Amino acid sequence: MNAIELARQCADRMLAHDEATRALGIEIAIPAPGHAIARVEVTAAMINGFGVCHGGYLFTLADTAFAFACNAYGRVTMAAGASIDFLRPVQAGDRLEASARELHRGRSQGIYDVIVRDQDGRTVALFRGRAQATERPLPGDPESAQK
Repeated sequence: MNAIELARQCADRMLAHDEATRALGIEIAIPAPGHAIARVEVTAAMINGFGVCHGGYLFTLADTAFAFACNAYGRVTMAAGASIDFLRPVQAGDRLEASARELHRGRSQGIYDVIVRDQDGRTVALFRGRAQATERPLPGDPESAQK
């Protein structure tokens, strides 16, 4: 299996067990290993008391793209830290895309940047995540089921 096939298989296995991503209607695309795109439409339920999208939803979208980018190699990899900068408000009905890219991947740690853009291509948030890989295979790994 080549690297992009493995990355997409890992994403499929993750998504099968990811209730939060599915419940929020987040769509996932894997263009390359270490690169993931998460898309969502902002609903009225995501709007805070100031009439804009709650920052927690923006963080969740970016964190989701980060998670799918860093879990492209067959081992469970978790966030060890993350930060986000909110650059512009987001409204109900906006269509967001979070694009995560691997900047560095070592034996056990990685650094990923995520740019969140709206439907007009405007950057609404910037996210950086630090990942820590484990030795555990991803859920649904056929080899781990045989052990």
